[in-house]
Amino acid sequence: MITPTYAKEMARYNAWQNRQLSNIVQTLDEASLTQDRGAFFGSILGTLNHLLWCDQLWLSRFYPAAPKPEGKDTELCPSGDAWVLARGHCDLAISQWAAGLEQSTLDGDLTWHSGILQRDVSKPMAGCVVHFFNHQTHHRGQVHAMLTSAGCDAPVTDFIFMPEEG
Repeated sequence: MITPTYAKEMARYNAWQNRQLSNIVQTLDEASLTQDRGAFFGSILGTLNHLLWCDQLWLSRFYPAAPKPEGKDTELCPSGDAWVLARGHCDLAISQWAAGLEQSTLDGDLTWHSGILQRDVSKPMAGCVVHFFNHQTHHRGQVHAMLTSAGCDAPVTDFIFMPEEG
């Protein structure tokens, strides 16, 4: 289905996208970040926190030594500055995980305990990795729409415009 190269490239894309968002988040005041904009997770910060929380959760499933997030997903980081710092750490961890990923792991299954379902779940690892990266793109799209609606210059999201590694 997918290869370790796919995961590394998507980790690089994820980090690029989040660096762009971090630059914008640092220009916004807390009121703008926390204003309810009618999105599923309310605000820009609420949505970014949900995404970071889920990334940390999935990463802890892929790499059990990684810490699991704590608290409510939309309240993970209390401020934009805290989110920028935590996001950078998480993106580095994602890149390190992807760099060590092997095809045999992707070809296997992932089993974890689902808090929502209150039972163990097993799914193909490759499908879980695809979902992980798709989930990121989905919620960044929501943030992009909120930023645009707020009159901000939203980041470039097209994969073809991602800078080459240097």
